[in-house]
Amino acid sequence: MIYLNIEKLLNQKKKTKYWLVNQMESDYQTINAMINNETKGIKFTTIEKLCTLLECTPNDLIIIKKK
Repeated sequence: MIYLNIEKLLNQKKKTKYWLVNQMESDYQTINAMINNETKGIKFTTIEKLCTLLECTPNDLIIIKKK
């Protein structure tokens, strides 16, 4: 299963969900769903923006775990 590692990256950068919501120019529910891995898909542009803001690569952002 594919997971987004957003919460860990936020903690490493000492940033909050609120900061990410503002930087992504999105709403809290959307960002919270991504952080809680409750989203069904994600656009490449969103991955790019997350990586830029969190100063990471897609490899850092996306984790594959076995069920």
